[in-house]
Amino acid sequence: MTTYFAADPTEVRVSVSAVVRRPEEPGKILLMKRSDNGHWGLPGGFLEPGESVREGARREVREETGFEIEMGRLVGIYSDPKRCVVAYPDRRRVQIVNLCFEALAGRAGDPTTPDEVLDLGFFDAEALPKPFVPIHTERVSDALRRNAEAVVR
Repeated sequence: MTTYFAADPTEVRVSVSAVVRRPEEPGKILLMKRSDNGHWGLPGGFLEPGESVREGARREVREETGFEIEMGRLVGIYSDPKRCVVAYPDRRRVQIVNLCFEALAGRAGDPTTPDEVLDLGFFDAEALPKPFVPIHTERVSDALRRNAEAVVR
């Protein structure tokens, strides 16, 4: 099972995530229930070689949720090793450097990685479902603040 707040990272990887809203329901965000630990969280994942962070965010949202998105502003960059080290079942402890974006949901399609997602839907951003990925909580909070500049944590 994937666990959060691990220590002593063995590698560093870049990931992307998105706080996706619908124009008609700006107070709700798109969340997915992860199959690796049953937690709800933002769609996202690791960047692939040769991919920009914007391309990676679009791809991850499309793969996990089926939604095409219109990319918005950068919410923040998250890399604090006290909060961003994840332990995987294969014993890797990965310090994740995440770039989180705002986005608008567009056309809906079928997810292409359904084995990664148990459920998905739009939820009130002020009342997140439980259990929720702890390292995603501050990303949602930062997106709700709508600061002009991206945060760096």
